[in-house]
Amino acid sequence: MKARIKWVENASFLGESDSGHAVLMDGPPDGGGRNLGPRPMELLLLGTGGCTAYDVVAILKKQRQQISDCVAEIEADRADSDPKVFTKIHIHFVVTGKDLKPESVARAIDLSAEKYCSASIMLGKTAAITHDFEIVAT
Repeated sequence: MKARIKWVENASFLGESDSGHAVLMDGPPDGGGRNLGPRPMELLLLGTGGCTAYDVVAILKKQRQQISDCVAEIEADRADSDPKVFTKIHIHFVVTGKDLKPESVARAIDLSAEKYCSASIMLGKTAAITHDFEIVAT
C-alpha cells in the first residue's frame, strides 16, 4: 500500500491513496490552517470506524442476519503532551435490522476488535478501546 501527501499551503495537505482517492487535510486557524478539511488524527478515527463497521456488517451478513444499517459512533481521548496519541477510544454501534440476535451482534463486534480490524488492533497498542451496541428493530 502506498500513499502520497502533498503540501498545498499553510497547514493544508492533499492526501492521495494508492486506490486513486484524495482527501484534503487542514489545520485549525490557530495552527495556521483555514479549517478546510479534517485533521489527520480525525481521519485516523474515521478510518478506524470505517474498518470496524465494515467488519461488523460483513460478519452479520455472513451470519445471515437481516441487517439494514450500521453506525459506529466514536469518542476518543488523547494524551495531553506530545506525542498526543489516543489513550481511550469508545465505539458505540447502532445496528438496525429485522430480528437481529444480540449475541450475533456482540460476536461480530468482538471478531472485528480481536481479529479483523487492523486499524483498531493497531490503535489498541496505545489506547484502551471499548465497545458497546444497541439494536434498532425494523
